[in-house]
Amino acid sequence: MTKRLFIISITMVLSCLVPVAVHAAPAYLAGVMEMAPEQDVVITFNDGILSVTGAEGQTLEIVSLTGKKIMDVKVESPAQKIELNIPKGCYIVKVGKVVRKVSVR
Repeated sequence: MTKRLFIISITMVLSCLVPVAVHAAPAYLAGVMEMAPEQDVVITFNDGILSVTGAEGQTLEIVSLTGKKIMDVKVESPAQKIELNIPKGCYIVKVGKVVRKVSVR
């Protein structure tokens, strides 16, 4: 009896040490439309020009580090360039779920 309990407890301990791959199956809800996957939004800043690609139809928001909203711009083309005439400093740029820090020098 004790031998059997010992074997069971060793098996349980060893099973906890073995890595297990877990894959989540996609959940589909009846009556819910499947949305197209989000495009990759790329935000770059160079020499006072902010370039945004992959965000057509979304709103770009620029906020100072103190939380003050600086500007909102509707992105109307697949690759849009925006000239920033704002004071030097660090700003947060947000388009959809993509957030980047921009340093204006």
